[in-house]
Amino acid sequence: MGAPGVSGGSVRAYVGLGANLDDPAAHVRRAFEDLGRIAATRCVSRSRLYRNPPMGPADQPDYVNAAAALDTRLPPPELLAALQAIERAHGRTRDGVRWGPRTLDLDLLLYGDLESDDPRLTLPHPGLHRRAFVLYPLLEIAPGLAIPGRGPLAALAAAVPGTGLQALAESP
Repeated sequence: MGAPGVSGGSVRAYVGLGANLDDPAAHVRRAFEDLGRIAATRCVSRSRLYRNPPMGPADQPDYVNAAAALDTRLPPPELLAALQAIERAHGRTRDGVRWGPRTLDLDLLLYGDLESDDPRLTLPHPGLHRRAFVLYPLLEIAPGLAIPGRGPLAALAAAVPGTGLQALAESP
């Protein structure tokens, strides 16, 4: 028996992308391409790029964020490992600073309708329902999506103001 959300052997997963160092928009655009090269995975949709103020320490550059939809046959731990390999290829270092500046951050937001409290990977992503920079790009590519345990994405986005979030004029 397959994982929750499996259709034809693949699962629809959603990834949040973010960067705020070394030409962040370029890192996010290249990351879209990198997502399409993950084994047993296809990038099926991607949002526009959005600029927003940092969530963490204020003394860092604004972020560029986006979302992508993937169809994958990889189980969640393998998909997470592939996302972290892409981060490392973009120069990401994990120095223990929470919400600090980074060249690339890839968050596995959803994996089908799987709900998991595993210490290494919580699904849905625990901050998804509170973050405009995640909700609005995700809403752009999956307006009818329901977040397991949280409800309709559109209702979640309507409850979180997009203040400070600005869609960039360039296309993804």
